[in-house]
Amino acid sequence: MQKKALFFSIFFLLMFFCSCGQQPQQKVSDSDMLSQKEGATFPVRDIDEIKKSGKLKVLITYSSTSYFLYRGKTMGFEYEFLERLADSLGLKLEFVIVKNMDAIPEMLQSGAADIVAHGMTITNNRKKVVSFTDYLYLTHQVLVQRQPKNWRKMKWSALQKSLLHDAVELAGKRVSVRKNSSYYYRLTTLSDEIGGKIEIDELSGELTTEDILKMVADGKIEYTVADSNIAAITAAYYPILDIRVPISLSQRIGWMVNKKSPKLLNTINLWLRKFKKSADYHVIYNKYFKNRAAFKRRAKSDFFSKKGGKISKYDALIKKEAKLLGWDWRLLASLIYQESEFNPKAKSWAGAKGLMQMMPATAKEYGVKNRVNPKDNLKGGVKFLRYLHGRFDSVKDPVQRKKFTMAAYNCGFYHVRDARKLAAHRKIDENQWDGSVDRVILDMSNPKHFNHPVVKYGYVRGREPYNYVNDIFERYAHYQQFVTE
Repeated sequence: MQKKALFFSIFFLLMFFCSCGQQPQQKVSDSDMLSQKEGATFPVRDIDEIKKSGKLKVLITYSSTSYFLYRGKTMGFEYEFLERLADSLGLKLEFVIVKNMDAIPEMLQSGAADIVAHGMTITNNRKKVVSFTDYLYLTHQVLVQRQPKNWRKMKWSALQKSLLHDAVELAGKRVSVRKNSSYYYRLTTLSDEIGGKIEIDELSGELTTEDILKMVADGKIEYTVADSNIAAITAAYYPILDIRVPISLSQRIGWMVNKKSPKLLNTINLWLRKFKKSADYHVIYNKYFKNRAAFKRRAKSDFFSKKGGKISKYDALIKKEAKLLGWDWRLLASLIYQESEFNPKAKSWAGAKGLMQMMPATAKEYGVKNRVNPKDNLKGGVKFLRYLHGRFDSVKDPVQRKKFTMAAYNCGFYHVRDARKLAAHRKIDENQWDGSVDRVILDMSNPKHFNHPVVKYGYVRGREPYNYVNDIFERYAHYQQFVTE
């Protein structure tokens, strides 16, 4: 009986898992971008264990609607939902990136993640194996076909003759989809419904739906199937695609959790029911599935991670200066984004200017004549970072030393030194930022602490350097995922 149960479990996993169409973090640490090792297993966790750890492990894939990088900013429908969910639960996010859709069921069952944040069609067969959240949105599947190259100049009647207009016309046609997908399952059902064989071309699980849509646009395959919302936003960039033929009724799209995590499922559903009633929910949905102009701008940009692999137009300068600093250029880029979002004309309320937001006195000290000149500003800012980095030579761990340097860049070296002295007084490790000095500096906006005898430079808004360092390393983790070194 056990062998039989195991057989059916594996059978359901192979048959009913995979993406409905939406492919490819709020908090991630510098080591939280993971790629799951094949065959590895982990304890399946429920909400109590998750909250105790402080991290929600998320299985996610990479696409231009779900999770991506654009002009230095991490974006995506799934990503923004996850930000809100994690904030509501007081958790950080640990992302497990999946490059092959076929690996999703095994990874969920192995405990590699607590939740699959990937749009999946909710079906009865899948529900036998996993638990689904309440639906995120409704959609339906459509046939995606390519119009003739000269379709804009064709007469309407001739154009219509070149296209399929009803699902029944797929009999005898070859349609390309991933095997382990709801599209494949729908085509097998449709073939029976129309009483004619549809030849299904099985594609690799490493291809996202948008990859496959591009293959249709490029003429590499003739037909495919996609969710209507993803097909519509993609067709805005590839107008040669025709997506008007529906092949399914409305379907519910949800996330998945392990059946051994019922409390987690209930927690997510309680949050989701409330969130779906908010304006924020509709803003996010429209942002990624309705705003065609924004999608086209991203898709054409070299600073869109699905296309150009660049972070900013200053990448070459950043790489050059990062070598002098001895840092990964993507880490320096993350700091610059934190300071100015790569706007060389950015100006703060305190009078800081430029890419690295240099104050007038600091700029003068480090030879910056024009703070809004990207090259000058970057050179001066990096010189200042090198100076600060040198002041923390007693910190032997390279990552912790970088974090002290960043904190000092944000709030001043002497405030960080005060925090280290106060940590030492409390018998806390003064050479460890994470979980040590970062906690102490949070206290230094309180008179009880900034008036302590070891504190020489008084009040500091400790929340600012605390968040500053966290935000930079969170972003850096994303940059490492999207952009090659």
